[in-house]
Amino acid sequence: MSDEPIRIARGQGGEVDVEGPVDGFAASVLKRAGFDTYPTLRGVWIRLPFDLGRTWENEHATWAAEMLAAARYSVDLDPDLRAVPPAASAPSAPRRTKTAMTAQSAPADTPRRQRR
Repeated sequence: MSDEPIRIARGQGGEVDVEGPVDGFAASVLKRAGFDTYPTLRGVWIRLPFDLGRTWENEHATWAAEMLAAARYSVDLDPDLRAVPPAASAPSAPRRTKTAMTAQSAPADTPRRQRR
């Protein structure tokens, strides 16, 4: 792995591009996150598909950055691409308390049916 980070950013045309040292494993992680790879004269162009909406692009760019960071790659994600965490956008479900997890008595002995 290189010291240079993998950079995920929105380009001037609105597309989400990946630049930097992308090896085979990083390319497979990006593909898993929805990125497409296109050969060019200067190398490879890695980007998300066009016209799927900014929310979808932000979610997939954030997901790709999280997966690459978990694999110990250095990643630079454009702050405009960070997806809003679900906890900030939707109220969370109520948490169970310890009183709801009290021990229950054993079930009463019931006669078992004989197998035939």
